[in-house]
Order: sequence, then C-alpha cells, then structure tokens
Amino acid sequence: MKGPNPNDKEPMKGFPQVGYLKNYISSENIIVGDYTYYDDPEGPERFEKNVLYHFPFIGDKLIIGKFCAIAKDVTFIMNGANHKVSGFSTYPFQIFGNGWEKVLPKEGELPFKGDTVIGHDVWIGYDATLMPGVKIGSGAIVASKSVVTRDVPPYSIAGGNPANIIKYRFDEGTIKELLEIAWWNWSANKITENLEEIVGHDLASLRRVSDK
Repeated sequence: MKGPNPNDKEPMKGFPQVGYLKNYISSENIIVGDYTYYDDPEGPERFEKNVLYHFPFIGDKLIIGKFCAIAKDVTFIMNGANHKVSGFSTYPFQIFGNGWEKVLPKEGELPFKGDTVIGHDVWIGYDATLMPGVKIGSGAIVASKSVVTRDVPPYSIAGGNPANIIKYRFDEGTIKELLEIAWWNWSANKITENLEEIVGHDLASLRRVSDK
C-alpha cells in the first residue's frame, strides 16, 4: 500500500505529539476515520479527556470522518452536560440519590441533540469547543477558540463565540462537485498517486483523475 499506514499511532517519527486518533480511542461511542490526527504536545492520548459528559447510558456518539486535523484542546461537550430546564430549578438532584432520585427527569425532559458528527477533511483549530449534536460538514474549517453551537456547512469557515459562518471556501457548484468526488473515500494508492490534484485548485484535473 502506498502512503502512511493509518494504523500507526505515531505517523511522524520523532514527533510524538501528532497521532492518528483512531488508534488512541477506547470508547465504543467515539468513532474516528483513517488518517484523522490529533496534535497535542502533551500527547494525543489526551484526546478522550476533552470529550466531556459522554456517559455510555445516554448513548450519543462522537463521529469523526477521515483526514481531519484536530488541534490541541479542542473540546467536545456531549449530551450528558444537559440539565432539565422546564422546572424552577436546573439542579440535577436525582444524580445524588438518597431520596432525591424521586425527581428523575421523565422521557423528553432532558434536552438531547443527538450525535455530534464531523465530516471528512475538516480542520478544527486550537481550543475550539463544539456543543452537543452539532454537525460539521466535510471540508469545513473551525477557527481557534470558536464555540460551535449550530451546524457548520461543508467547505465553510466558521469562527467566533458563538461561531458564525465567515465565508465559504469555494462557490456552490464547486462544493457540490467536491462532495460528489469525495476523494477521501479513494484507496490509499489512488490518493497517493493523485496528491497534486487533491491539494491543488484545478477542479477539472481532480474530476479527471476521479473518473479513472
């Protein structure tokens, strides 16, 4: 197979702060695609510590696609962080038991935003925070220190607190075609042989090699 091995924990020899993330995941509810990396000078094994309030009994998943670049201290807030907000108090009495469990929230009373899903070829900058259930489209960029509270469309750039769409990287037609080409689903050999087209800016050339 041409190209790096996605099963290597440390794809950059002598530079252990960068790791192919899927090889560091222990939770069944975190799913990461090939070649997605996490860059942290304290070690890529820290990633799961930044996935907060991710309780197995809730069942929500963090799904991250292939070829994503995730910087240090990117934090994912999962659905377990939510409190009941329909009553007078938001305090979670029930989790402490000893008679307080009698006010367990009824089905539907706790906000549930669903899975958090990151597409392919997404770049998430340093110290960004993603709230429960957000969807980040393929090819998107999230600026450092952003707080993402709503979905980010494919090939857009989002930033701020709360994050807003700053601009789109390409025109609508180009984005549609890039999503159809979906080069991240090619074989490692095909990607290696056509890197110039993937990192270039000639859509006709990328389309041509895609059809081979």
